[in-house]
Amino acid sequence: MATGTFPAVFVSHGSPTLILEQDSPGRAFLSALGQRLGRPTAILAVSAHWMTRRPMVSTAVAPETIHDFYGFPDALYRMTYPAPGAPELAQRAAALLTEAGLTAGTDPSQGLDHGAWVPLRLMYPDADIPVAQVSILPGQGGGVHLALGRALAPLRQEGVLILASGGAVHNLRHFRFGGEGLPPWAADFAGWLDTVTTTGDVEAVARWETAPAATLAHPSDDHFLPLAVAMGAGIGPGGERPHGERLHGGFEHGSLGMHAYAFRAAGDQ
Repeated sequence: MATGTFPAVFVSHGSPTLILEQDSPGRAFLSALGQRLGRPTAILAVSAHWMTRRPMVSTAVAPETIHDFYGFPDALYRMTYPAPGAPELAQRAAALLTEAGLTAGTDPSQGLDHGAWVPLRLMYPDADIPVAQVSILPGQGGGVHLALGRALAPLRQEGVLILASGGAVHNLRHFRFGGEGLPPWAADFAGWLDTVTTTGDVEAVARWETAPAATLAHPSDDHFLPLAVAMGAGIGPGGERPHGERLHGGFEHGSLGMHAYAFRAAGDQ
């Protein structure tokens, strides 16, 4: 898949324990994804776990590893991802967002939350690719996040991997270690998601709250919005629908959707 222009990629990062679960299909997928995509010049991560009221970009020179979870095995708290920061990329991202009318700020202290470092540690374990992070805007809708991704799209042609991290289906009230039968509502939403992503249906993603079982699949919007950013980054320069590809599917721990998608624009080289 590696070319001069990287796709924008959405991954489901699952539970923080994903990185410890040797028998997890989602872990196996992420562990092979970096080699599949190739090596970018830098990574711009968009995580469900950095939420702000306006777009923010981390300009940290050496972003800390944030352990933003509680009650998990000690091994998780000992893990780090000491990748260098990408302050120049961050400034360029902030400028692109501002030019698109999404006035962005910068934060030199924001590190990498687990939505960013858990998949990155699996994808690029050497931690030698510069990383910056962009926030999401909860409550501001799919359309705003499609626009945010579209503003960032030029970075894909500069060797930058836009990596959006959330959850295809994410209702922790139905999380079960060891799993159980898949609830019909989870299958319904995931089927809708497969259809709209692979057909590039940005209009449906903009109004994703009307999808089948949307409120059950996502009681809050934080884990869905990164997908809209990735999809928006695949919109063509003339507004052409993105080309979507499903990279991974399936559920873990009951109803936790681990789907992943790549988005490209027509004419990508």
